[in-house]
Amino acid sequence: MKLSLRSMALLAVGSLTLSMAACSTGNDPAAAPTPGGSTTLKVGTIGLTSDAAIELAKSKGYFKEEGLTVETSVVANPPAGVAAAQSGQLDLTYTPSIPMFNALSQGVPLKIVAAADGYSDEAMGKSDLTLVDDTALIVGKDSPIASVGELEGKTISVPARKAQLEVTISRAVQQAGGDPTKINWIVLDFSSAVQSLKQGRIDAAGLVAPFTSKAVADGGKVVSSPGVEFFEKGAVGLYVAGESTATKKAEQLRAFARAINKANAYANENHDEALEVAAKLTDTPLEVLKNSALTFWPTEVRLADIQRVDTRLAELGFLPKEVKIDDSLILGDK
Repeated sequence: MKLSLRSMALLAVGSLTLSMAACSTGNDPAAAPTPGGSTTLKVGTIGLTSDAAIELAKSKGYFKEEGLTVETSVVANPPAGVAAAQSGQLDLTYTPSIPMFNALSQGVPLKIVAAADGYSDEAMGKSDLTLVDDTALIVGKDSPIASVGELEGKTISVPARKAQLEVTISRAVQQAGGDPTKINWIVLDFSSAVQSLKQGRIDAAGLVAPFTSKAVADGGKVVSSPGVEFFEKGAVGLYVAGESTATKKAEQLRAFARAINKANAYANENHDEALEVAAKLTDTPLEVLKNSALTFWPTEVRLADIQRVDTRLAELGFLPKEVKIDDSLILGDK
């Protein structure tokens, strides 16, 4: 089964891995404007559905309107992209907010430029959260477990330790009255997790689409939609820049934000077209994307949404303490 969508983001661990795959390494990514007056920005992505907005911004001329030429390259994982942005190899890069906070807590200076993906303000009001969350905590067909609160002391698989699924599942268990520190976490790739769940070798699996559909087809039962339950609303995936780049090229990055916000709005209003772009971009069958949770492209980054993640990471012990942040973390339109 093809691994795409948010899978790579969910595999991102807290360390700042310096290795990069298929990522350009020019000496000065945001070089001087071309003779035609366009400035080139190099952007790191990890091959997600949300990347469709960048392609739409190109094809619709939104970047051109802002005097930008945007070149994208795929990085190995969010921490690798953050390392490249911090060093100046990239002008900005995609990262979910959790790896960003891991970097900030280690003293890596970053600036949020724009939102890439997330949840709408109405997401938590859905009667079926699987429609808006492409992650799920699933128990086996014959499992006596009926709720996430019963998973204390049980064995749960995640694709990587201390990464997004462990974080979000931990809070789901805690909110249900359980102690996540008493969970026996084991690391399995998604395909192995689905098979282990079917054979009863694990009590539950933290999965992402399309593996969630496979587990449910095997009779698995969803006991939590941990992503939307953790983040609730607002931007989750972010475009961030190193502080040095944000200082030297602030106007170009603001231009990028204006263009991507316009593209995000277009993607939300023209969802089928955006999915067609994403299918080609990620080499994923269109039907798989259509049967996955609804992708949402936020058009703003709100500090309250970012602070909520910071607080919860510290409360769960994934950060030693909250990272001190304020409005200056977000580039803004000043």
